[in-house]
Amino acid sequence: MTQAGSEMFATALDELGAVVRRIDDGRVDSACEMLAGAGKIVVYGCGREALQVKGFAMRLFHLGLPVAVVGDMTTPPLGKGDVFLASSGPGETSTVLTLMRVARDAGAKVLLLTAEPAGSAAKLADFTLLVPAQTMASDQGAARTSVLPMGSLFEGALFLLFEVMVLKLKALTGATPEAMRARHTNME
Repeated sequence: MTQAGSEMFATALDELGAVVRRIDDGRVDSACEMLAGAGKIVVYGCGREALQVKGFAMRLFHLGLPVAVVGDMTTPPLGKGDVFLASSGPGETSTVLTLMRVARDAGAKVLLLTAEPAGSAAKLADFTLLVPAQTMASDQGAARTSVLPMGSLFEGALFLLFEVMVLKLKALTGATPEAMRARHTNME
């Protein structure tokens, strides 16, 4: 690897580390408790955030939790005792806002992951988990803080956050590695 390439990796890793160190671990624990106690979990994110959210849904399934992704034909209706987990880094994603209202109107709790605690989505959420990273809302001009393009810092931080949440949920639910592996698809 070239020195320039090495420096890019080092900078990106430093930025990701700085973001995840600023995530409130107590709130992560509370979010995990919300998910572990949910009757059903339905998740949603837009764009590249959706990729991270779908990966998290897969691990929730491996843990044995009742999870679905908005847009799949098998997504059940939400109601009282259920949790809608949504990601909106910029905090103003119109689809997320609409789905949050639908979930709330149905009686579900809304768990939001965002970088914008003052955004419209945070005002609608029952519980907000702040991921303090550059998003598409803050990637230009003086607001830009990352070498990574657009919302990549937020999306990368989501991946790391979700992996730690899986570890915490594994402990909360008592899921074993063997049970998780047994739930992995054989249709690949």
